[in-house]
Amino acid sequence: MSSKYSLNSRLVGAAAALSAAALLAGCVVRTVGPPPPPPPPPPRVYVQPAPPPPPPPAYAEQSGGDGEVTAQEAPPPLPDYEQPPCPEEGYLWTPGYWGWGGGGYYWVPGTWVQPPQVGVLWTPGYWGFVGGVYRFHVGYWGPHVGYYGGVNYGFGYVGVGFAGGRWVGNSFAYNRAVVNVNVTNIHNTYNETVINRVSVTKVSYNGGPGGTAAVPSAQERAWSSERHVPPTGPQNQHAQEAFRNPALSARANGGHPAIAATPRPAAFNAPGVVGAHGASMSPGAAAAQRGGQAGQFGQQNGAQRGGQPGQPGGAQRGGQPGQPGQANNFVRTPGQPNGGARTQGQPGQPNGAAHPPGQPGQPNGAAHPPGQPGQPGGAKPPAKAHPKPEAQKGEKEK
Repeated sequence: MSSKYSLNSRLVGAAAALSAAALLAGCVVRTVGPPPPPPPPPPRVYVQPAPPPPPPPAYAEQSGGDGEVTAQEAPPPLPDYEQPPCPEEGYLWTPGYWGWGGGGYYWVPGTWVQPPQVGVLWTPGYWGFVGGVYRFHVGYWGPHVGYYGGVNYGFGYVGVGFAGGRWVGNSFAYNRAVVNVNVTNIHNTYNETVINRVSVTKVSYNGGPGGTAAVPSAQERAWSSERHVPPTGPQNQHAQEAFRNPALSARANGGHPAIAATPRPAAFNAPGVVGAHGASMSPGAAAAQRGGQAGQFGQQNGAQRGGQPGQPGGAQRGGQPGQPGQANNFVRTPGQPNGGARTQGQPGQPNGAAHPPGQPGQPNGAAHPPGQPGQPGGAKPPAKAHPKPEAQKGEKEK
């Protein structure tokens, strides 16, 4: 009995072992580890923003084109001309120069200008030969007169610095030994002789064949970094008007412009305009350019001073009405108030012709009969008397 029980126990144990083995055989052992890392993010594409537009230039030369002004040929020599009187206290002189536009040079007349602020001085522009071309360096206002190529513009601008005046507090004092001022109207003046240590030439550019050999000094280089003010609006208008005036083209005037200097910016038709020495212009062109009518050569700018309508020339200052004008080949004498003119030959007489004694102001030397002043070409001859028809009939019958 015991052996049978023992056998059954063994069978039960074997069966249990087989069941356990079967269960273990059906189990899959899984190793538990950390979760896989997340996928990397997509690469970031950097798009560079468009650069901001460049700031506008402080000044672009307004002479017939935009941007830098260059030319392949040298500018003509500076014309010889007188300086018109300073129009009023506070104006500063800016010398004339040759501009480039429309395929050629043209003259920008010298003029008196109101500075943009108290205490600044004008450094003239100049042409410089650089890299095989002639490049124009625009002038500017600043606390000092800087380098302008060693060009002798005259009237205090002798190639280095400026000797025509200086600021004294908030007022500008004029050196009447150098610039043309009327001391009757302008009282803030002084007299200081200027010794010109630069050779006086009419060369209008620096460097290159025949140009000036001046180089900027250490002081002028330091002044170039100062705050500068560009040319004023009236100065830009002055240059633009010069560009549009065909008579100021070097091809037209041969380097001797009839409008070499003006009393104010763009005042090309105003009294006091000065022509270059050697300038030539027909009376009709001069009258048309100054706003008058052809044939009226005495009426500068179409204004008659005290004369009667229709009188050629109007009245000259201090003269008789009707004297033909001083519009041709005139130059201004420095120091004469109001830009008094002098002409070659006899003042106020056309073509140097003398007026008969006692008959001033009559063109062509023709005497005006009493009560008929100012008639061009002389007095009209008396009308021829025509006989009445009855008289003519009687003469035929005889």
